[in-house]
Amino acid sequence: MRCKIGIIFSSILSTMTKIFTDQMGREVKISTPPKRIVSIVPSQTELLFDLGLGEAVVGLTKFCIHPGEKWKDKTKVGGTKKLHIEKIASLKPNLILGNKEENDRQQIEQLEKDFPVWMSDIYTLEDALEMITSVGEITAKNEKAAVLSEKIQQAFQQLKKKPANTDLPSLSVAYLIWKNPYMAAASGTFINSMLHAMGLQNIFSQKTRYPETTLEELAALKPDVVLLSSEPFPFREKHLEEIKQQCPAAVVKLVDGEMFSWYGSRLLQAAPYFANLRLEITHALEKISQ
Repeated sequence: MRCKIGIIFSSILSTMTKIFTDQMGREVKISTPPKRIVSIVPSQTELLFDLGLGEAVVGLTKFCIHPGEKWKDKTKVGGTKKLHIEKIASLKPNLILGNKEENDRQQIEQLEKDFPVWMSDIYTLEDALEMITSVGEITAKNEKAAVLSEKIQQAFQQLKKKPANTDLPSLSVAYLIWKNPYMAAASGTFINSMLHAMGLQNIFSQKTRYPETTLEELAALKPDVVLLSSEPFPFREKHLEEIKQQCPAAVVKLVDGEMFSWYGSRLLQAAPYFANLRLEITHALEKISQ
């Protein structure tokens, strides 16, 4: 009898309902550690796997393509802004991880009527690190989350250091995310925060979010650098020439959009990527000025 009571008591302790405050200031009641997680944000899905929670992830979006092949056998619940609500409900999640910008508000409000939905709201590196810590607490992966967060902080501290024997100037940059019409990342975005981490000054810093622009406006602003993102619009080599014709004095480069906009464990890869990209830009500008 004592053995059975011990097992029951242990089971109760292993899963307890706690109240967590998400990054939108909402109180969310969650059974922790959650055993059935649906992640509707790609960068947070990757984080869950990297924290060792792959078995607990029962559903994800069609855009959750990392890490490796581990996501392929998981149930797909639609796109980040076009979720299949009934499919999510059928998975009976005891935690849904979403994001204020990436998910549709009405769909989130519909989901939270029946399930605990924890929302991130991320604009800076500090916000991202806070999210990682919070997800670690919710899922009882505190130590792994703390180690990951520390490694990311160290990587970005290293990024602040100038490479030996160089005196990097403060360069102006335009970061384009869309074509027809052209759209750029401006202030109030995580991308803008990453550009600043590289030491680049956004020429659209007086605007907010993702303003439309034209090649004529781009030419008039005379950026030192134009970065063409791989997502959400898949810029390719064929798009470079059009930009170069309008901005002949600028360095125009294709960049990995995931490095600039994924705010989970991919940040560990982002800092060295930014360091290499910064050096490439500096060398390219030197060639242009010769």
